Amino acid sequence: MYIIITLLLILIVGTGLILANEPWRQKYLTRRIFAAYRRVVPGLSDTEQDALDAGTVWWEGQLFSGKPQWNVLQSYGRPALTSEEQAFLDNEVETVCAMMDDWRITTQHYDMPPEAWQYIREKGFLGLIIPREFGGKGYSALAHSEVVRKLSTRNSALSVTVMVPNSLGPAELLLNYGTDAQKQRYLPRLASGEEIPAFALTSPWAGSDAAAIPDHGIVCKGMWNGEEVLGMRVTWDKRYITLAPVCTLLGLAFRLYDPDGLLGDKPEIGITCALVPADHPGVEIGRRHLPLDAMFMNGPTRGEDVFMPLDFIIGGVEMAGHGWRMLMECLATGRSISLPASFCGMAALAVRTVGAYCTVRSQFNTPIAKFEGVQEVLARMGGHLYAMDAARAMTAHGVDIGEKPSVVSAIVKYHLTERGRAVVNDGMDIIGGKGICLGPSNFLGRAYQQLPVGITVEGANILTRSLIIFGQGAIRCHPYLLAELEAVRDPDHEKGMQAFDKAFWSHARHTSFNALRTFWHGLSGSILARVEANVAPSMRPYYRRLTRYSAAFALTADAAMLTLGGSLKFRESLSARLGDMLSQLYMASAVLKRYDDQGRQPEDADVARWAVQDALYRAEQALDGVLRNFPNRGLSIVLRFLTLPLGRWCAPPSDALGERVARSLVRPGQPRDRLTLNCHVPADEQDPVGAIEAALHATLAAEPVEKKIRKFQKSDRLAGNPIANVRDIADAVYAAGGITAEEYALVQRRNTLRDRVIAVDDFPRDLSGLPAHADARRHPA
Repeated sequence: MYIIITLLLILIVGTGLILANEPWRQKYLTRRIFAAYRRVVPGLSDTEQDALDAGTVWWEGQLFSGKPQWNVLQSYGRPALTSEEQAFLDNEVETVCAMMDDWRITTQHYDMPPEAWQYIREKGFLGLIIPREFGGKGYSALAHSEVVRKLSTRNSALSVTVMVPNSLGPAELLLNYGTDAQKQRYLPRLASGEEIPAFALTSPWAGSDAAAIPDHGIVCKGMWNGEEVLGMRVTWDKRYITLAPVCTLLGLAFRLYDPDGLLGDKPEIGITCALVPADHPGVEIGRRHLPLDAMFMNGPTRGEDVFMPLDFIIGGVEMAGHGWRMLMECLATGRSISLPASFCGMAALAVRTVGAYCTVRSQFNTPIAKFEGVQEVLARMGGHLYAMDAARAMTAHGVDIGEKPSVVSAIVKYHLTERGRAVVNDGMDIIGGKGICLGPSNFLGRAYQQLPVGITVEGANILTRSLIIFGQGAIRCHPYLLAELEAVRDPDHEKGMQAFDKAFWSHARHTSFNALRTFWHGLSGSILARVEANVAPSMRPYYRRLTRYSAAFALTADAAMLTLGGSLKFRESLSARLGDMLSQLYMASAVLKRYDDQGRQPEDADVARWAVQDALYRAEQALDGVLRNFPNRGLSIVLRFLTLPLGRWCAPPSDALGERVARSLVRPGQPRDRLTLNCHVPADEQDPVGAIEAALHATLAAEPVEKKIRKFQKSDRLAGNPIANVRDIADAVYAAGGITAEEYALVQRRNTLRDRVIAVDDFPRDLSGLPAHADARRHPA
């Protein structure tokens, strides 16, 4: 230990001496290091450069620094809806949710009902992000997120149909890059629902590697509206395009070429985005895919040598070749909102319904909510949902304050969809046979069935984790690395060397102090880590631990990039674990911010603690995984000594904490309502979700009567009155005068609703009556 401390001090003092003598440093060190960097640093393709340039660096940059400033996190403000946005959520969104009958949609109509399509057009659901000057709602990103979240608690076709036009679609691209004429022509029509948009990016040969799209256009002359104009002939073959079967306006991404030099001397112009009316000659749409019985419109589109004028290019001819940058920036915004919101909605539905089910459903004469095994799973569901919603709201708020968080968008896309999958899977484990039998009374089966859709789209999760989060974050978020790379690539050698000298030695000083800070926090358990913010006293230890693991992450990331260089991007498992660590630090930060933003409610402290403890445990697991698999074993030993000098520190949430979290989910109350806020809960007791909510209240109302019945049963007053079935006890006690008529009515109501909740559907043997409610019968689970 003393040797390591001595080496650290020598490193810091040596760095200080080098920094103090600039002429000597530049002559004998910087020039040699700069020359070596120029030889080994690989060049970047245009698409790679566009991906790096897209978006902004936000809170993830603080985490990458190794010394996050918590007062900066607080300075972002509290996410909040306007009164108009909240009213829309409480009225229009509630109304359209009530129009949905998921069973009929998925087995009979294979689409939303016509009245729902008409309603979302008339009420502006397709123009949430379009400014008021163009006839849209002009809502915040947070409102967009909340709307999608609530719609997702009801029906996937509804949520996706609203989600896509407001995220990665023509409206977003037009708002950011369209010409004035394009905005005036299309935005009012999109806002009113007169135009239904779709955006076609993915092809059979370029899925997650969207930059490799083979679809192409050739600049040429052709006839348009009776006269010869400069245009392009475009050929494309796209699939998985949401809303394509019903769209009236098709956004299209393709590579544009100019072999005849009609636009200049550049034969390959690059990826270009265009807007094409769906009825334009040569456009093929109409057929659809069937993505795991999710009935949102999704299908292929094709076209071969389709001539279109250059005016179709979004932003006009000046934006030809800038399509990838456009897509990366818009994808960062849309990916921050759409899928995180939809998976939070599914998770909220699961938590609310399954928690109630655990109180209603009994086994061994005991509500399953009291079983420790069930409580463990319920706590996991609630903790994950709290963290998911915290990250969702914080990220959407970041968009509202002007950020375009490209790295964070990848974090929330991956981790919220994966946690959402875990929540729904856990819910299915608890409800058992009730969940696996599809039918009108199944409230969770379709969500479970359709989970892989969100895992796959907008960047497949495997590649998002292993390539994007850290691969993009390492360069974008690091305080000095991007400056070093830009200096190395500067064509002016002397200017580049001067910039490199400043960035490199600042980087060296940064790494040296991070090493010392990491080691000190590891030895002291981070109890002396500074938290320069007014935070909840009960949560202050977690801020300190996050500071410790931020420093450990920054040091480990620096070591990996220094020793592996450009080859790090090919070590995907290592990159994924580093990304996991950054992601868990972000998730934990969001949890702490949510707890503050919601007024530090004492009833929410347990679920907040569960969520942040889980995130810290996962972050430390990721760090341990990096160190165990680090290629340079000698450096791995040094890093482990610096980052974990006393061994693994974090533990998963305790059973006692989990039990308290689970108890808050199985009974009505403010903690449950805040956690599942803005779920669509129908008042109709024939609806499966409405029945569960009513059964929960009826079960709790009947609890005092049940105690009275059990006490009466133990007396001798039922002697000579044999009870054939345990379900007949209440009848016998009532007949014997053990409970009043009012009490008996409470038990009867409880029984009716309980039986409705635990029942499963059955159908004729040939399934001929499958689409209709009338042909489905319910049997007890």
